[in-house]
Amino acid sequence: MNTARRSRRLAATLLTAALAAGGLTVAAAPAAHAAASDLVAKLPISSFSALAVDSAHQRVYVADSNMGSYTNTGLIAVYDFSGERVTTLSTQRHVSGLALNADGSVLYVGGREGILRYDTATYTSLSAGTAGTDTCGRSLAFAGGRAYHTTPYANYTSECDATLTYLDNHQTDNTWQRTGWQDHGKLQLEAGPGDRLMMGQPLNAKAADPFLAVFDASGTTLVRTAGRRFADADGKGAQNLKDMAFSADGSKVAVADATAGTRLLNTADLSDAETGYPALPSGASASAVAFGGDGKYLARGASASGATPDLLLSPADPADTTAPLEFVFEGSLDGDRVAPRGLEWSADGSRLFAVTTNTAGNQYWLHIVQPPAVQYDSRFTGGLTHSRATAGEPLAVRGKLEFDGPAPAEPLKVTATRTDANGTHELGTATVKADGTFTVLDEPDLVGDATYTVSFLGDLTHRPATDVTHTVSVGKAASSIALTAPAEASMSTGVRITGTFAAQGKALPERAVLKVERADRLGTGTLSSVTVAADGTFTIDDLPRTRRETTYTVSWPGDDLHEGSTASATVRVTR
Repeated sequence: MNTARRSRRLAATLLTAALAAGGLTVAAAPAAHAAASDLVAKLPISSFSALAVDSAHQRVYVADSNMGSYTNTGLIAVYDFSGERVTTLSTQRHVSGLALNADGSVLYVGGREGILRYDTATYTSLSAGTAGTDTCGRSLAFAGGRAYHTTPYANYTSECDATLTYLDNHQTDNTWQRTGWQDHGKLQLEAGPGDRLMMGQPLNAKAADPFLAVFDASGTTLVRTAGRRFADADGKGAQNLKDMAFSADGSKVAVADATAGTRLLNTADLSDAETGYPALPSGASASAVAFGGDGKYLARGASASGATPDLLLSPADPADTTAPLEFVFEGSLDGDRVAPRGLEWSADGSRLFAVTTNTAGNQYWLHIVQPPAVQYDSRFTGGLTHSRATAGEPLAVRGKLEFDGPAPAEPLKVTATRTDANGTHELGTATVKADGTFTVLDEPDLVGDATYTVSFLGDLTHRPATDVTHTVSVGKAASSIALTAPAEASMSTGVRITGTFAAQGKALPERAVLKVERADRLGTGTLSSVTVAADGTFTIDDLPRTRRETTYTVSWPGDDLHEGSTASATVRVTR
């Protein structure tokens, strides 16, 4: 068994958030920072058909269908919860679906000609049950006190994806009985709380708009309580089913849809839940889904390449925006993606079992993930402070985040927004230092009040903190004028004054035009305006009209983002 390193697998792609108007950037966080152990065992199988978890005996069963030939022998690899292989069960011909009875004492296995049964304490074979011949692979589920299985049949394996499949049940006398429900394709089964049974139809050539259905399995006859197809009037939106799961309380259904991502539905009528889950990362196609037995977490598996996450662990409550824990599986130590229907939890939610496969689909790995069992509180303390707030100039908003429990494996991140008269602006994220302090960088571009809101959305170890806000009065940026003038000049040669103009903050949309006034013993008058050059310099030439002291005043009135400025120079004028 190989134990994989978490640091290599956790998604570590850094996003860059451009801050308003100034090109400032901060690095965004990986999606999660909580520690989680991940043990990995290489599976002795070349194909995968089913995964079952026996929490009563702490065993994990992985089935190898091995259906390449009629004479192939299937196998079931048995592992304990620490990833050690306990035994291997060889079966007749190929083996497909797996299901455990209510107390975990009997394992039901889908064989070619029947339903096999094993004692989960001793792994001894029990009396087998008859079933219709299966040439494509069965799906099994135990609901309402009995095992249900699908029975597809095709002359050639190339016909399996669209062949007619029947839903049958296993009788107490080890015979089987048709339920009367049937349709085309490799129908999939899932059991849920309250004697519920779900059946889903994968997309296939004979089912352009596949169905999802929920049954009441408490009686001797299956009663459908909800059914749905998803395509609209134009045929768009049909589901591409890869996996499905009931929530811990049975009130919701999650569907791994390779086209739509994760669908969250109300079990009662399969309508869309009011609040759904966020989309999978770009480039990830849904392949598996499973709710934790304790109702805390949802696991979503995907087929993705590169640094795109293949597995996300999120709060089961879709209204909880805590960032997910993300895993990226890479190559020969991990597999490359989560296999369809390759996720199951232990009953207490303490472990997630994930089957991954390589790109070719001929090698498989078993991952045993232990998410953090405890969440700790976090809080902002001391409010927020800020440096001088000037439009168009960098502004630092500082604060402190405190959190209980152990230090996170990766630095925490806070997110920030600025709300002003032009609306709310996303400012990206800022790293929380080891002492809890953080600095949000911004460049406000509007004079007036701006309210900064800093949030910590939590992770799988820490609960979200209550947002903290801080209102800042953003002022105009300063401007300045500097003059260089001669101490004395004559009326005949004239006066030349040079100067520089500077405006801080946001660059002016056009070159500044300066007003020039001359005051002498004859009065005050306005001279021709002067336009500042691109380098901020300007020159004033004047022929004085009288002797003695003459004062030149140069001014700029300012604009929406800049204060005005004035400068004066006095020259003694001679003949």
